[in-house]
Amino acid sequence: MSAEIEQLYSEYIVRLRDKTRFRAVGEAWTEITTPYLDRHNDCVQVYAKPVNGDYLITDDGYTIADLEQSGCPLDSPKRRALLTTTLNGFGVQADGDQLLVRATPSTAPQKMHDLIQAILSVNDLFFLAGPTVVNLFAEDVQAWLDESGVRYTPDVRFTGKSGFVQHFDFVIPASSARPERVLHPVNNPTRQTVQQFIYAWLDTRETRRLRSQAYALLNDASGAPAGSVREALARYDIAAVPWSDRESVREELAT
Repeated sequence: MSAEIEQLYSEYIVRLRDKTRFRAVGEAWTEITTPYLDRHNDCVQVYAKPVNGDYLITDDGYTIADLEQSGCPLDSPKRRALLTTTLNGFGVQADGDQLLVRATPSTAPQKMHDLIQAILSVNDLFFLAGPTVVNLFAEDVQAWLDESGVRYTPDVRFTGKSGFVQHFDFVIPASSARPERVLHPVNNPTRQTVQQFIYAWLDTRETRRLRSQAYALLNDASGAPAGSVREALARYDIAAVPWSDRESVREELAT
């Protein structure tokens, strides 16, 4: 299995490199088209320009504008606070509607990675955030952990084998009975959203001193996740837990 995982990881890095495209836009900006797909199955694009020897990298306001045009305005304090918390987890700023990072030449690869992951997380975070949805999924997960007496650290960042820093929503420390556990809420369980977690997990798993376990909490409010989603997670020893079945793992998370 370890050789298979190593091969998968290598193929992922090669695909990321070979499928990224660059195009000059005006005199200063470069458009970077990545192989990551947003919720419309369009490639995520960011824009970079040099500024006094450093770099400014931005989504040009697309992510928030797209959410607002899709009926999810970020016009309440609760949604704005959740957006800020999510962005802070990746070290990304919001300047008006733009999501952006500032980077030195040495930090630019990591910063661009952080921005892309933030864009995808914001897309996923607000996927079901219509007028009828009172609580967003990440908040529901955190409230359930609190109610269940689960000790956890939110918004944890681990450096992976690739050298990139990967973000995880909740990490439960090891106890005498259980190893460290990493929890990831997946609001919109699709092939791409679980692949993002799988690759982040593979990237960091071997660098952890502890033999951690991973759990994906799958929002099934709109229907059961596809069998292929759960199979993909199970293939890499990630526990796939539908939200409706969360009580089945309460004890093992709380001990």
